[in-house]
Amino acid sequence: MFSVKDTRLGELHAVELHDLSTQAQVTIVPSRGALVTSFQALGREWLYLDEATLFDPAANVRGGIPVLFPSPGKLEQDQFTAKGTRMKQHGFARNLAFTEVERGVSGGAWLELELRDNETSREAFPFSFRMRLRFRLSGAALEIRAEVFNSDAQQLPFGLGYHPYFQVPNKDKPQTKIPTQATRAWDNVAKREVSVEVLRLGESELDLHLLDHRSNGATLESPQGTVELGGHFTRWVVWSLPNKDFVCLEPWTCPANALNTGEGLITLEPGDTRCLTLQLSLSSVVA
Repeated sequence: MFSVKDTRLGELHAVELHDLSTQAQVTIVPSRGALVTSFQALGREWLYLDEATLFDPAANVRGGIPVLFPSPGKLEQDQFTAKGTRMKQHGFARNLAFTEVERGVSGGAWLELELRDNETSREAFPFSFRMRLRFRLSGAALEIRAEVFNSDAQQLPFGLGYHPYFQVPNKDKPQTKIPTQATRAWDNVAKREVSVEVLRLGESELDLHLLDHRSNGATLESPQGTVELGGHFTRWVVWSLPNKDFVCLEPWTCPANALNTGEGLITLEPGDTRCLTLQLSLSSVVA
């Protein structure tokens, strides 16, 4: 019913998860930050991917589901003040290679990957840690389970997020909805707080950090189908560019700059572990 197999995307090693009964498939590239590059289900591809950025090792990949660790969003002036280091937007995990730990087909097709601190990570984030990501596909649903372990002698502060690029043709953005109870948002284009009435997609760049969404779930409803996201994430960011065929609905554990402000930050004592799960469930439009 399920299978896990190795494949290649150009020169990159990739792993495919298959649900043979539903023809669903997820593709993951461990060397590009454990990036999910494709999620095919219900007869179509649900993720946008700019392949040129995938195959350029110097580029941040635009597309798929990038992993944002240990700091979703941007630090003020790219500075991690407490440690006197610099860190690029969204942290370093998306730019580092993960190694395979295990794979299997019990309860779904799954793959577990691991990232440990190394010389590159410690330049920005001087802590010892281990992060494992388990990707599990079953039907038209993908679960990503992150386990962060503090292997240091000091407290480990971190935030975690994901940056899924959902495939939405530009022409369909005016009919695409993201229901929310939020009344306020940080407009990251205008750099000011704004009132939220209707999220208008497609007219111009939209980069809204919802301040009072009041839920650990969110939904993207487009003419092609619906994506429901749930799990341990309470911060939501909506990003869309005009004339681009994607809408990003990003779950974060904390706001941008949390490593400096402490707002919403997760802190692990030495030897402690925290598990955080994200579920993505797909459904087609009912005729």
